[in-house]
Amino acid sequence: MTVFSKTPILGALLAQVVAMPLVAIATALVSARVDHTLLILGAVLLQGLLAALICRLLGLAVWWLVIAFLFPLALSGALLAGNLPAWPFGLAFLVLALVFSNTARGRVPLYLTNNETAGVLKDLMTERKATRFLDLGCGLGGVVRALDGDGRQARGIENAPAVFLAARLLSRLSRSGDIRRGDLWRADVSKEDVVYAFLSPEPMAALWQKLSTEMKPGSLFISNSFPVPDREPDETWTLSDGRKTVLYLYGMGRKAEA
Repeated sequence: MTVFSKTPILGALLAQVVAMPLVAIATALVSARVDHTLLILGAVLLQGLLAALICRLLGLAVWWLVIAFLFPLALSGALLAGNLPAWPFGLAFLVLALVFSNTARGRVPLYLTNNETAGVLKDLMTERKATRFLDLGCGLGGVVRALDGDGRQARGIENAPAVFLAARLLSRLSRSGDIRRGDLWRADVSKEDVVYAFLSPEPMAALWQKLSTEMKPGSLFISNSFPVPDREPDETWTLSDGRKTVLYLYGMGRKAEA
């Protein structure tokens, strides 16, 4: 299971491979009694369902279950459209890889922070008289642009190539925020007053080890939706937005010992 937790795409591929012979056996048993078209449709759906179930048994995140279910449907659609050129499917795969590369490698999907949460973060920085803000895995950079200015310096780090380019372009057009492409694990957090992350449960323990060691005393780490395991937050804020966003606040100092 450790291999799949670190590289979940291997688990997703294994699920498809294991499901194939099971689907073949099931379709062989009913092939004489079921219409050919319905048999193919049933086989595709069964392949997706079994692959999703195997992903669940392997402990993969929910979005991998969705991918496992949809993959046979997408592949079947591509095969049925055999008279179409191959390049659209290659282009689609390339775009997905550029956008969701973090999901495949680090189990960190693309989550976007809403405007209400950004407003709360801005108010918090104002109250704390904080001037430096860093968003680890900033996505399209909405929070960075919202917080930058009025004496605040907001930076964002994003690793997925296509998402970074979009965030950088939006930052340039709005002339707000500083978006850099990079690995959040190599980010210099020593000078930041507030570090913010909206990632997933998977990296939180390791991220806490980094931040609690490298952030300066008196600074603040805020995690959107995903708490640090085995670490009680100093404060927990539940917002009044549509998704009832929960922010977990961890102060660096006496209560933030590694």
